[in-house]
Amino acid sequence: MTRMTVAQALVEFLAHQWTVDGDVRERTIPGVIGIFGHGNVAGLGEALLASNRRDPDELPYLQARTEQAMVHQAVGYARMRRRRATFACAASVGPGSSNMLTGAALATANRLPALLLPSDTFATRVADPVLQQLELPHDPSVQVTDAFRPLSRFFDRVERPEQLFSIALGAMRVLTDPADTGAVTIALPEDVQAESIDVPDEFLADREWHVRRPLPEPGPLARAVAAIRGARRPLIVAGGGVLYSGAEDALRTLAEATGIPVSTTQAGGGSILWDHPAAVGGVGATGSTAANRLAADADVIIGIGTRYSDFTTASRTAFRHPGVAFVNVNVAPIDAYKHGTNLPLVADARTAVEALTRDLAGYRVEAAYAERIAAEKREWDATVDAAFAPSHRDRPAQSEIIGAVHAASDPRDVVVQAAGSLPGDLQRLWRVRDALGYHVEYAFSCMGYEIAGGLGVRRAAPDRDVIVMVGDGSYLMLHTELVTAVAEGLKLVVVLVQNQGFASIGNLSESVGAQRFGTRYRRYDPAARDFQRGDVLPVDLAANARSYGVDVIEIAPGPDAIDDLRRAVEAAKASDRTTLIHVESDPLLPGPDGEGWWDVPMAEVSDLDTVRTARAVYEEERRAQRPLLG
Repeated sequence: MTRMTVAQALVEFLAHQWTVDGDVRERTIPGVIGIFGHGNVAGLGEALLASNRRDPDELPYLQARTEQAMVHQAVGYARMRRRRATFACAASVGPGSSNMLTGAALATANRLPALLLPSDTFATRVADPVLQQLELPHDPSVQVTDAFRPLSRFFDRVERPEQLFSIALGAMRVLTDPADTGAVTIALPEDVQAESIDVPDEFLADREWHVRRPLPEPGPLARAVAAIRGARRPLIVAGGGVLYSGAEDALRTLAEATGIPVSTTQAGGGSILWDHPAAVGGVGATGSTAANRLAADADVIIGIGTRYSDFTTASRTAFRHPGVAFVNVNVAPIDAYKHGTNLPLVADARTAVEALTRDLAGYRVEAAYAERIAAEKREWDATVDAAFAPSHRDRPAQSEIIGAVHAASDPRDVVVQAAGSLPGDLQRLWRVRDALGYHVEYAFSCMGYEIAGGLGVRRAAPDRDVIVMVGDGSYLMLHTELVTAVAEGLKLVVVLVQNQGFASIGNLSESVGAQRFGTRYRRYDPAARDFQRGDVLPVDLAANARSYGVDVIEIAPGPDAIDDLRRAVEAAKASDRTTLIHVESDPLLPGPDGEGWWDVPMAEVSDLDTVRTARAVYEEERRAQRPLLG
């Protein structure tokens, strides 16, 4: 037994947790990212200081500039480590803790682990109400941290020191469970953090958490194999579960053995490399024509590690064959049973794909289908080539910018993105050359994720260049983690695409007849009472980045902008410092269309002709939607 405070015991406990995945063993929590205030400075703050003085490598402390960004770093790190490791994120009472709510939602939506340690007000209520307490008259027990309950895969509050042991172990179970993982929240009242307790030695000893890799059951496997053998036009939809289970090699073997084409979701980007003959690109609302045309005619969809978001299914219009069947391989039952399938395969992606490859021996798609796959792929590859070609406009299209960045990047570089128009263009256009080279957070699509998430990627993979692509709208929401990059010497290459507004929502607004209302960054027009026609704002984002100590390269508008951008990316990669490249684009120049659709309901009645026209188109397009069966 050792007499310790609750915070000291938690810090010591976290330092001794290990994730084991086959032959890989690594620390589950390699560090704590924290911002201190009343509520945790005397608890976790003291414990982390003592740990640092005792052994700086025991549980390193890292700084951040906003609490939301701490969680984004943890998520970026977790994805890059294939969910085997993540950071703990510590915040103070009240707004410090509530600032992590967005990060919690993002982690859970993406099924990526993050350990959140928000502080709570006094458990004893000896001082009540305290600074930043909610004080709800109908329920005095409700605190800010209760807001984490619906956003977390695990939530508990240490109201007495003795509860720490079971709570900490329960939290680790969920963090390392491939089916249940997401945001894991342990709320820590400020007085309980500093209280002492006798801690058993076994609680502080090294503990291993072995990642479950369940095998497919024989019956469901046999039914899945029979369905695939009977298919004439099967299509694989590869999601993030392929990467988290390390199944990309097994998937490639399956595709080569059977000839079944492989499409990818945003999270599944990298499951198969772009130039493989079976790779047909992203599927769904922001997918390629190759994947979407094959999806429309597919009679069997083999979903592997995908949660079938509305973008993946093109709002349930992508899979149009009247008798289409879904073979859903997923470690999480909620995803395996989607689309009302009677062919779920609840299993780890790698073990299931290996079993499918074995039991499908001798099966091969028909020659005519193989020829069609190759033709669709050639057509889409030519479309991407054309989209990348410089137009020599003063302000290039975003597709040209992506092409220039791709040309200057190396195969193992990691492109990071999350929100705006860039995720769609990247899924269609970015040619992924490494399994972990594509990192687009698109379950929550959180504006502001990019720079913070990029730092998490860099921490997880210090031997790779991390290229953060971000629009001006998303940059303005969370750019302060550039200070973290400078403080720690964590090199990022940030490509800031300046288009003076919200390009993605501007395009969407136009498509629903709303005429880009409220999507431009302009001076307020007091006569019209809008922001549509005023002067462009005199905001200098390059100067903002420069003020943080970041190296900045500004690409001047002109016919050589794309060539200048390519050279700038090469220079940034050659540097050992964080570099931001500022380039202006024309938001009215769209990228190529992948023939996907996204359901955005619009007004049934309106005074605006543009809305009435858009509504008529909407009614026609949604005729292709499948009924929601599961």
